[in-house]
Amino acid sequence: MSITKNDVLQAQQEWADGIVDIGAIFLAKGDYQQRASRHIKDLYAFDGSEVMFKPTLASDVPFRKTFNEALSYFIGGEISEDNGFAITPWSKVRFGEQQIVLNNDSALAMGHYFFTRFDNNQEIKVEFTFGYVRSNSGNLIINLHHSSLPFTP
Repeated sequence: MSITKNDVLQAQQEWADGIVDIGAIFLAKGDYQQRASRHIKDLYAFDGSEVMFKPTLASDVPFRKTFNEALSYFIGGEISEDNGFAITPWSKVRFGEQQIVLNNDSALAMGHYFFTRFDNNQEIKVEFTFGYVRSNSGNLIINLHHSSLPFTP
């Protein structure tokens, strides 16, 4: 089945909701590690495929090739520079203006997404590129995730 724009938008909303949920569970002293693990397993193509992941706030190890490296970025642990992006925490994540390119069995999306800090309501603008393919179960999963802060001259 061909990927549609609505499929991409739904996958983005699931990703955004997951990031907020991980932080909320962390604040509630719940099992945020399990939630983060499920977030990656459900939304990224690490099972059976390669994933290209370049997180926003990674410099010493800028590219994350494995599930455990991605998990470390979101909740800390395996890589020393990781403080746990998803446990910052964020009260809201939203995708803004973007371009979506559909190619039957894959899709690319590029634009801005915005993260609202839980502690002070500051909204941070970030640039993204996501690549999507269908999982064996038919859901969209991420095989490319590049994220960076906008250039400041």
